[in-house]
Amino acid sequence: MAEPLQKKLQGELEKYQQLQKELGRAVAARQKLETQLTENNIVQEELNLLDSSNSIFKLLGPVLVRQELEEAKNTVGKRLEYIQGEMKRYDQQMQDLERRSEQQRELLGRLQQELQQAL
Repeated sequence: MAEPLQKKLQGELEKYQQLQKELGRAVAARQKLETQLTENNIVQEELNLLDSSNSIFKLLGPVLVRQELEEAKNTVGKRLEYIQGEMKRYDQQMQDLERRSEQQRELLGRLQQELQQAL
């Protein structure tokens, strides 16, 4: 009786470890987005200090191309919206993974108790 229980425990443990890996990847991706958000906020602040008489250049491959101030502001604004949307998506994903991970941890605890009682 203990052997099938051990195999089930091992399988559930692997599921738990996989959830933890997924959670780690989601946290890393969100941290990267947080960095991008900070960088883009700084760019937006710098653009807000400029007026239309200033020249703005955009790096396209190996070439710097002149860009209008309003176009640059719009681009950065859209980028900020996208990053914030992605951060919300990752927050939701992390909450889901944490919930599933907690459920898996509880299941592992019950299986360990059953195994100890069987031995």
